[in-house]
Amino acid sequence: MERAKIRLCVTHPLGPGQAVPLSPDQANYLFAVMRLGPGDRVALFNGRDGEWTAEVVEGSKRGGTLACLGLAAPQLNPPDLWLLFAPIKKERTDFIVEKAAELGCAKILPVQTEFTNAARIKQDRLQAHALEAAEQCLGTYVPEVSDLQPLQKVLKSWNPARRILWGDESLVGPAQTLAGLAPGPWAILVGPEGGFSETERHQLRALPFVTPVSLGPRILRADTAACAAITLWQSSLGDWR
Repeated sequence: MERAKIRLCVTHPLGPGQAVPLSPDQANYLFAVMRLGPGDRVALFNGRDGEWTAEVVEGSKRGGTLACLGLAAPQLNPPDLWLLFAPIKKERTDFIVEKAAELGCAKILPVQTEFTNAARIKQDRLQAHALEAAEQCLGTYVPEVSDLQPLQKVLKSWNPARRILWGDESLVGPAQTLAGLAPGPWAILVGPEGGFSETERHQLRALPFVTPVSLGPRILRADTAACAAITLWQSSLGDWR
């Protein structure tokens, strides 16, 4: 069965013959924006049951129903990798969230550092960006985007079983290999524009579950550093191998 080009993330269970009700926003998108009608096909995923091809049974701008026809792709969960990052300018923060979702992060945690410019974020908007990224890149999993928390609070309650790979800008030089690091739950930490303060740097280096790493011979912008660190981890310890 050919995969449908229009994709939606839903909360409803998916399975053979399953009827899936649409929210008003989803119905408006399918029937008013995309001009679909009865018999047209849509790809559905919910983060648990894989991707299913569904057919429009009925619809209007305010609601509608789809019916699952068959499994188009199995569920593909990301590796157990989280991203901790300090929010920057709006568009670049959006970019970090989108690329983290595309590159295979399971959870995204914005953190407030001493040099973080943003005092708050719109968590629901960033969650929507993660969902849109999953819809567009044929993903079947949408990472959770947490609300902004102080880095010190996050580290204080951190489970040391999840190691942190810290993109330390003071280690500018040849990019390091991660071949000697053990697999398992990991998180990546990248800082804001201006990097981490000396106090934060000292605290991070004192934590036994934090591994500083070089991201190459150049100082990277915060959004570039996030992508570079995820790529480095995925190619060595993740599901790109």
